[in-house]
Amino acid sequence: MPGTFQGQAGEAAAQLSGDDGLLAAAAILREFADAAHADVAAQAAALGFAADRRNYRPLWRDTAGRLRWNLWTLPGGLHPYIHVNAAAAALGTDAKRAVRALDPLPTLAHLFEILDLTLDGWEFARVRPDTDAATLAHRLIATARDLRAAMSDEPPLPQPVREWMRRNNTINVYDPSSPAVVGGFNPGKEMREALLA
Repeated sequence: MPGTFQGQAGEAAAQLSGDDGLLAAAAILREFADAAHADVAAQAAALGFAADRRNYRPLWRDTAGRLRWNLWTLPGGLHPYIHVNAAAAALGTDAKRAVRALDPLPTLAHLFEILDLTLDGWEFARVRPDTDAATLAHRLIATARDLRAAMSDEPPLPQPVREWMRRNNTINVYDPSSPAVVGGFNPGKEMREALLA
């Protein structure tokens, strides 16, 4: 499936091997998270709010639909379903090497930050959770699990993750090219199973 987002992500992930590839993967996550934060923070400031990149959920709630979800069009040309998915896949596949090659704490923070923004888009910004979006969310959770498991001392889970873990909502997942529901995704359940095991 080379023409699909998943196919393109798979091809890109294959290029991110070895220490240099893992460092590049971490840089992709950092650049994407930084660009996303800058976008949300600028929007928040224009509305008289501040953006806390450790937990965007209160901001999305408090602004009541006035924020735009721009993760597909951030400066830098990184696409969440291709580049971010590929970077997360490379880090998760070689997690033990990744935690030796780089400082895993900022990388883990960026994974959780992007996951937070992805789920906030579904809940607060009317972003339709299609199979590509669900694949990204699943990948981010799985890679966070793998990196934490490879660390000698797992850091505490961030507040947005703990909030989702207390929920048990199954979200409809849509076909990207039609209005058909093709499955369901329960972020809280998946996080509990992956991150509390």
